[in-house]
Amino acid sequence: MLSETETRLLGVMMMVIMLGMGASLTFKDFAIALRKPAGIAVGLLCQYGIMPLLAFVLAKALALPPAYAVGLILMGCMPGGTTSNIFTYFSKGTLSLSILMTMSSTLVAIVMVPITLAFYSQGIEGQWQIPRENVIQVLFVLLVPTVIGIALRKWNANVGAVIEMIGGLLGVLVILFLIVSWVPRNWQLLLDTGFPVYTASIGLGLAGFVLGYLLSRALKQDARRARTIALETGIQNGPLAVLIVLLTFSGTQQQEVLLIPVLYSLFIVLSSSAVTVWFRRITTREELARDAAKIGALARA
Repeated sequence: MLSETETRLLGVMMMVIMLGMGASLTFKDFAIALRKPAGIAVGLLCQYGIMPLLAFVLAKALALPPAYAVGLILMGCMPGGTTSNIFTYFSKGTLSLSILMTMSSTLVAIVMVPITLAFYSQGIEGQWQIPRENVIQVLFVLLVPTVIGIALRKWNANVGAVIEMIGGLLGVLVILFLIVSWVPRNWQLLLDTGFPVYTASIGLGLAGFVLGYLLSRALKQDARRARTIALETGIQNGPLAVLIVLLTFSGTQQQEVLLIPVLYSLFIVLSSSAVTVWFRRITTREELARDAAKIGALARA
């Protein structure tokens, strides 16, 4: 489905993205997060509680074949994607929370992804199973550039800021890369793909936004932080799922398992853009209302 050169390029891109994510953080950020861990804890609950279960329920409800079910469950078990930070920024969300959530979900992914993936895919036939060691190997390799990014930010803040920007932009470019390289060659496959597959691919992200927001509000997060957590919940690391599939399967198996992660990665950009515009309008109205209230208070003083 992807050539060997494209697979290697995707691997390099992922390492640069993780380097950029690491460069967005300092050790002080972790100290601050530990003092106010509620938002991150809620985010992790959404990431590894809601999303894998949601993927499993969708796979069962839509009666997806084993290959598609594995791809969907893998997608649901992924940590947050770095593109969520970009969408959070444009939506006027809490950017620091978004970055820390992405980082935290990625750090614990080396433990949580194999556990959730094995649990929710245990009923699927053996030939479609993704070996735990494959997942751990990919995640461990990607943690190395993340740690290097943190060290670079500590060494030189300016260098870290540039790498952070490159990594964030590359997260979007990876999706565009998949569109440009994959879609033209698989146009007939897209036309032949059934409604349930598209429903699963699009519904995972949309339902993640809704459930992430509702759970955040139920757990006493304010509206702005809840919108941030919603974006972080719905936007999974699609390129990472694609990379794991490419390193696990080959031939027809690879093409079938890869379909939902690729479709998810394509459609999440569109749905996230729409949600971002909506969230931005809500935040702008809230800001104007606060400003009006302050002006009113001063006028009465």
